[in-house]
Amino acid sequence: MSKSLLKPFQFGLLCLGVALMIILTVSTPSLSIPANSSPIRIARPTWDTGWFQAEVLKLLLEDLGYEVKEPVTRNTEEFYRDAAQGDIDLWANSWLPNVNQYHEQPGIKEKVEAIGFIEKGGALQGYMIDKPSADRLGIKSIADFKDPKIAQEFDTDGNGKAELIGCNVDWSCSAAIEHHLEVYGLQDTVEQVQGDYSPLMSDAVAQYQQGQPILFYNWTPNWTLGRLQPGKDAIWLEVPFSSLLEKQAELENQTTVAKLLGCASEPCNIGFPPNDIRVVANTDFLEAKPDVRKLLESFEIPLADIAAQNALMLAGEGENADIIRHAQTWIQDNRSQVTPWLRLAKDAAIAQGESSQTQPKETEEAAGNEDVNAKVTERPTLKVTTQRFEPFVTYEQRKYGGFSIELWEMIAEEMGVDYQLYGVNSIAKLLDDIEREAADVGITGINITSERERALDFSLPYYATGLQILVPVNASGETPNLMTKILSAFSSPKLYYGIGGFILVLLLIAHVIWWTERKHNSDFPQNYFQGIWEGFWWAAVTVTTVGYGDKTPKRFFGRVFGLIWMCAGYFVFAFFTASVATTFTIQELQGDINNLEDLFGRRVATVTHSSAVTYLQNQQMAAIEYETKEDAFVALQSEEVEAIVYDAPILEHYASHDGKGQTQVVGSVFDNLSYGLAVPLNSPYRKKINVALLKLMENGTYEQLCQKWFG
Repeated sequence: MSKSLLKPFQFGLLCLGVALMIILTVSTPSLSIPANSSPIRIARPTWDTGWFQAEVLKLLLEDLGYEVKEPVTRNTEEFYRDAAQGDIDLWANSWLPNVNQYHEQPGIKEKVEAIGFIEKGGALQGYMIDKPSADRLGIKSIADFKDPKIAQEFDTDGNGKAELIGCNVDWSCSAAIEHHLEVYGLQDTVEQVQGDYSPLMSDAVAQYQQGQPILFYNWTPNWTLGRLQPGKDAIWLEVPFSSLLEKQAELENQTTVAKLLGCASEPCNIGFPPNDIRVVANTDFLEAKPDVRKLLESFEIPLADIAAQNALMLAGEGENADIIRHAQTWIQDNRSQVTPWLRLAKDAAIAQGESSQTQPKETEEAAGNEDVNAKVTERPTLKVTTQRFEPFVTYEQRKYGGFSIELWEMIAEEMGVDYQLYGVNSIAKLLDDIEREAADVGITGINITSERERALDFSLPYYATGLQILVPVNASGETPNLMTKILSAFSSPKLYYGIGGFILVLLLIAHVIWWTERKHNSDFPQNYFQGIWEGFWWAAVTVTTVGYGDKTPKRFFGRVFGLIWMCAGYFVFAFFTASVATTFTIQELQGDINNLEDLFGRRVATVTHSSAVTYLQNQQMAAIEYETKEDAFVALQSEEVEAIVYDAPILEHYASHDGKGQTQVVGSVFDNLSYGLAVPLNSPYRKKINVALLKLMENGTYEQLCQKWFG
């Protein structure tokens, strides 16, 4: 190409490139954050079963290109107040019509807006009983409990009243239940059991699994419906007529639900109006962000998915990092649904003709705005939060106990303070209550970490622990002798599986050689049973290389098959002998796990998402993960695994209680960690707690408590 043509050609390419860049710049929405943009502020509710929705929404907003602050915890009244003032932008946990009063309140109704439906009409409340009791006693309605004979079936304390697991005292449903007991004439035969709902329901599930009747208040979404499935394990009870508290009286015509799974009637009057779970946001915020509005109009999560996530939290995945991971997994699993939401949101920003990142004017947050309640320097009664974590925190007969609880009782006595104790579902909720000063002290098995120290203060460590190994032992605790090992090997199912497989192969070969030789070889009679027996004999002596030679194939195909069987027989017999040898070897090795090095090549169990998983992975050890520690204990007892690696005090407690005489803890503690009491930053009680703890350690009380719980 000549130089005279080259320059115009190059100039043309340059112009084309510039044009393409302009087109792409105009047509593609920018996902970068403008310099004057402020992060979006999300709230989450005080009930941790609603935190999952907040984390999913946060991730979706980040997919749109926004910077989003970590969700802050607010109760319903606090959220509406802060959202109306512009201090919070949105949350995903408004139950409507339950909270209609805020949308009708002057000063709030003009400032906030409900948008989209995370779940439309699916948030239910009502009364349930176990299905076996319903079928046996013919119970369909809560009114059936007016019968004293039926009520006695659900009485465990001997006062003649059925025990209805109800709501925490400070929950609004508590008053609604008492109202129902009064208007339905049930006060003489039914009593509401109030305490911490989650451990009460955990006990109820255990009672159901043991065949005992249970009566309980329930709502959706909630983990309980994953354990007590409507129509299969439990049924919804009807109410005789609609009756609500005065503030919700106008909703009495909305308490009937059609096609409710697990209710005997159609439609079913459950006594509470169904709710929509909706996002509520500051109106100015939505007007400034058409893409966010469009996203929220589409945003929804099935109740079953929320309930499944809640069940994971209860099973031990209750750290804040776990909840975030659950949200990430949900988005990945539902990408085909989420992608159109994001596309519509970005299209809305383009149609508006502005960047999707423009923020409404934000007032400067005051220092300490994260804290709703003013800090109180002195309290005659401390508010203490806990979570079940046996043996440190137990919950039996509606009372908390355990090593940590008894230690705290001693500390409180030394400090000269009273306290109110309440439970939560997850460690994330417990730590959040401490961080925002909704509680003064947090007690369970709280590992002191550098990350937690940035947000909280801790007492001195009161329990040094780590990981340890749990293995089975024989009933006598002695090393089995040779004869015991041989008898144990012969009782192993694996040995008989190998023998059975070997016999089946010999029978198959016997049929083939008999079929080819029966008409021309008297060594293999034509009579089926005689012929198969001779064929079985020939197959056995050939494969074991004994080769008596008393029976040999005569026909061409028979001899060819005989050669093949001789060659293949070496491998078949080798496999059989290896199976037998392995069985004896495994029996010989049983009981020789004494430390971490002995675990290589063994079937080792641990609990999903525990610190033991990370440690074993770092040691390049394969482990079988179980959802709960109880599942791991069952696997050890049934010989599915040979050892469990988990938190030392948990294993020690099991070995000295439920697993006593059957299991033992071996080896020294490794991967050390320390437990402490959590308090808010700069808490005035931290030093007093430490002084009391040191006194208990110095006077021997602490040592006696350790001996009681851990031996």
